[in-house]
Amino acid sequence: MSEPNDSDVDQVLKELDELVGHSKLNYELQNLEGFINKMQGEQEATPSTSHQPVQWLKRDSDGNVVYDKPRSSRNKTASHRYSRKTGAHTRMLDSSVEITNYCPHNTVETFLEELNHSQGDDLDDQETAPAPPRASSDWSTRKSLLSDMWEKERPCLVNTMVAQQNATTQICQQCGSPAAVRCRDCRPQPFFCADCDVSIHRNHVFHNRDATIAGFFQPLPPTTCVVERALSQCVCILPLEMPEKICSCATGSLSVNTGKVVAVVTMNGRYDLSMPEMKCEACKATWSAGVDDLVRNDYWPATLHFSTVYATDVFCSYEELKMAAPGLSCQAFLRMLDQRTVRFGRTGKITADSFRKSFLEWEAVRFEVEKICREDYFVCPACTPDMLAVSVDGNRKHYRFKNAARSEEQALFKDIFIAKDDEVERFVDYIHSTTNHVSGRGVCGGEWSAARETSSRSSSKIDEEGLELAVCRHGVFLGALNMFRGEIFAYPLYLQNKLANKPISFFAMDVTCKYWPYLNKVAKSCPELQHLLGMKPFLSVFHAKAHDFKCEVKWSGAYQQGAGLTLGEEVEQCNAFLSRIAVTTKHMSKAGRTDMLTLMAMRWNQQKFKNLASSLACRYQKATKRLESQCLDLESMRTQLAVTQVEVEGWVTDIKEWAEATTSQQNADLDAVTSRMEVLVASIKRRSQRLYKDTDGSKGRARIRRKIREEKAILSSVVEKYNSMVPDTERIVFDNILSDETVWPWQLSHGDTVDLKTKRKAFDVVMAIRRLEEEKKIVLSEMAKHWKSLSTRADTLKEMSCQLSSEALKSELWALNEEGVKGFLSLTLRKKQEVTRMMKHARDCYAQVLTGTSVDFQNDWDGYDSDSELSDDGF
Repeated sequence: MSEPNDSDVDQVLKELDELVGHSKLNYELQNLEGFINKMQGEQEATPSTSHQPVQWLKRDSDGNVVYDKPRSSRNKTASHRYSRKTGAHTRMLDSSVEITNYCPHNTVETFLEELNHSQGDDLDDQETAPAPPRASSDWSTRKSLLSDMWEKERPCLVNTMVAQQNATTQICQQCGSPAAVRCRDCRPQPFFCADCDVSIHRNHVFHNRDATIAGFFQPLPPTTCVVERALSQCVCILPLEMPEKICSCATGSLSVNTGKVVAVVTMNGRYDLSMPEMKCEACKATWSAGVDDLVRNDYWPATLHFSTVYATDVFCSYEELKMAAPGLSCQAFLRMLDQRTVRFGRTGKITADSFRKSFLEWEAVRFEVEKICREDYFVCPACTPDMLAVSVDGNRKHYRFKNAARSEEQALFKDIFIAKDDEVERFVDYIHSTTNHVSGRGVCGGEWSAARETSSRSSSKIDEEGLELAVCRHGVFLGALNMFRGEIFAYPLYLQNKLANKPISFFAMDVTCKYWPYLNKVAKSCPELQHLLGMKPFLSVFHAKAHDFKCEVKWSGAYQQGAGLTLGEEVEQCNAFLSRIAVTTKHMSKAGRTDMLTLMAMRWNQQKFKNLASSLACRYQKATKRLESQCLDLESMRTQLAVTQVEVEGWVTDIKEWAEATTSQQNADLDAVTSRMEVLVASIKRRSQRLYKDTDGSKGRARIRRKIREEKAILSSVVEKYNSMVPDTERIVFDNILSDETVWPWQLSHGDTVDLKTKRKAFDVVMAIRRLEEEKKIVLSEMAKHWKSLSTRADTLKEMSCQLSSEALKSELWALNEEGVKGFLSLTLRKKQEVTRMMKHARDCYAQVLTGTSVDFQNDWDGYDSDSELSDDGF
């Protein structure tokens, strides 16, 4: 008998499979038919209260059900209906009546269980997997769930972290030999034998490696390698670009040798490496790397005869950290680098003085490069050529100790942001000599403690007592000066005069009501300063609330025509940033303090310029929404009071006339008392409101409470004086005037049909609408200025790139050589691309808000990151 071939065996197996399949199918069909007959018998035995008609199903040529109703109606009328697959047994079921039309729900469940059981899937002992929980909208619930998930996973993570330290024998993933080194930077194949480690990491000296020969991962410096299962010293060369030829001899005669050892500092700490040197064996010519070679390779020398070299990435990272955390000191940053040095098995410290000096020199060279490209860091693009408002204020936190790092070196950024001290001193002496100023009292200070010339700090160990800053309404730094005699009025006068080279509409201060009479007096004695009176005085909105209503109407920016929504507090926002740097600058040298403050101001302005388009578009959008809201409030008020627009305008005129009216000699004393009362009440309420907001310690709160008690005592005496001057019907009760809704007797009607309080409420709404209308026009104008500034900048860069051969331009380029001119051309092209990108972003922002599209300017990212939903932690 011949042996069957493979084809015969396959045919027999196929026939057996078909028989088994038919047998199983027939068995399942028989079970289903029996179950259906049994179920129908039970249904017939059960009395039914209503007769349900039989529904016949239409099918197409493929056996699929054809519905007469649309899908939406099918979902409503047949919510318990289930879909069927085409097949022999399925068509047999469909040929009868539709079971789900008259089977109770529990019968359907029984049927499904029977089907599952007939297919061999026994689910009796299995629980249905619960649906994954949906993310809760409550933040605390999400935090709790996430903490529970981490807690459950923590044992596994502990095991994985411990297992990660297993340094048993591994295989070299390059040649297959036993591994001796693990490299943390050569992922995903980190294990190397000793030979492969040397051959690969000879040119990758900054990789962090670990030896495995001792049974654990031992960090290795780049100057250590594994030789015959033992650690051995080797020489590593700093990776630099080297010339192909140094002489006319053949290339084969060149050899690369190790030069002097230098300390190289990167973001992973300090490395002790050797400088490369080239030598020609034929003619004995030599080459060694110089400062220019280091700069071309993104290194920066500590000195011109360098023994320490810094990677420029370290300087960039330090600058970015200073912007994110201005209070970070240089020593703290270097301590972090020292810890990374030790972590990766190296030794050596980084000198703080050397790092600080090199960092500032690097920044100074960068500044000169930007200057060649005609970058101006202290000119706001949205305020050029004319400026709406300048805000000036002093920052007393930026003092400096006299004994802090005395040095004779000059600042690298002298007179770029902070004015020269000798020029400011000469100006102050000239103003005081012209106005016959008496030190310690007079027009410069008086009862205003911040402006006293003889402050308590002057007699202490303080040199500079702070900074006087000037910013525009977009929060861009314009200039500053050092204060040495308190916040005297001559300091803001110097900044005002310095910035008056361009048209400025408003000049804002927190004490404009005191500064402007001083300016008028100075202008009479100094005719060359009379042009400063062309600016409009502007009292910042926050400080205006501390005055009586008459003073507020006269000086506050909220009631100044043409001011828009300018707060006058923009300088406070800039001070909030600079004040965080003061914890380090007070211990710096005079030059170091000037350089660091100037550098931070330039980087702050760069961020402002970058976000200016979004900021202006956001302002326009907010002004539009607020204007609609205020108009609705005005209409609601007019309807409630049943007055016309003409009557409301009359009330506005009445308030202005009341505020501007001069006090008669007969009522001068009474008006002085009422004004004093309003100021004291506003001050007490403001201090009480900010008691726990501004202070973190009990000493600060005790000081504020003591001040509140003193003001309340003064207020009590002022109230008694007022009650003695008015009739009994107009007397006020001391306990009632500190309530939230204070209604002064002089605000009530006296013969007029409408009292002063109602008129003031309408006045505030009307003024808010006018300021919002002005704000929209102002922002629209600033958008146009910003766009024109970007266009002009792009044209300037294009013109510079086209005029590189002109002698006039070459004189501005520090006499660059041919290679430097080519680099300058590339630099202008890159900057032109950045300006083009900024123009596209500005065009998109402005087009969206001007067409009425609502845009969320808070989020600049697209999509949703599930890991970011817990970013409220504050870490």
